[in-house]
Amino acid sequence: MSKEAKVRVVTDGVDGFFNRARGHARKLDRGERLEAELVIAFEDAGEMMKVLSAERLRVLRASKKATPVSVLAGELKRNPRAVSRDIDLLESFGLLRTRYVPNPGHGRRRIVESRAKTYQLIASI
Repeated sequence: MSKEAKVRVVTDGVDGFFNRARGHARKLDRGERLEAELVIAFEDAGEMMKVLSAERLRVLRASKKATPVSVLAGELKRNPRAVSRDIDLLESFGLLRTRYVPNPGHGRRRIVESRAKTYQLIASI
C-alpha cells in the first residue's frame, strides 16, 4: 500500500461491509478506478474506542514521519515500553508499520511510521 492510501476506521459491522462491497462493485462495473484505501471495521463504537484510546491517537498523530520508537516515546513524554505496546496493537490493526534498522553499537532500532497521510474515523451511535 502506498503512503498516499486513505485509512478509514468505521463502526458499521456486516451491513457496512456489504454496502462498501456493492459500492466498489458498481464503480468497477462502470469502469471507474478504486481509490487506494484501507478500511478497518469495528462492530460498535465502544470497541473502536478501546483500541483507539487518547494515548494511541497521540501515537498515530506523532507517527507521520518514520521515527524511532525511543524518540517517539520521548516526544510523547511516555514510557517506551508503553508506547511500544500501543504501537504493537496499532500495527496489528494495520494503522502503523514498523521496521528494524541497524543501530551501530546497540543492535537494532525499531522505526515506526504511519500507513497513511490521514485517517478517517467514522462511528455511528
